[in-house]
Amino acid sequence: MKSVFRALLVVCAVMFAFSTWTFAADSGADVYKSKCASCHGVEGKGDTAVGKAMKVKDLASDEVQKQSDADLTTVIEKGKKPMPPYEGKLTKDQITDVVKYLRTLKK
Repeated sequence: MKSVFRALLVVCAVMFAFSTWTFAADSGADVYKSKCASCHGVEGKGDTAVGKAMKVKDLASDEVQKQSDADLTTVIEKGKKPMPPYEGKLTKDQITDVVKYLRTLKK
């Protein structure tokens, strides 16, 4: 009986570990890096070739950081020329996580 309980405990521990890896993969930083960094740059400065060509804003700037979470969410969901909309491409939770991540870029 003890060996069955231990085996079950090990299985539960492994399942928990895999579930946290999945959660970590969906963090705002990871979503930002995979969907946003190609234009906005790794640090959000818009210093990529594409970002410079499209004159994207520095995401750490006061101009961007003073916007409310709702405003940033709307920009991500609906897009803002030349940025495409991400509604339907990202979940609401992913967009919320990206907005939280953008707050960490503050100067």
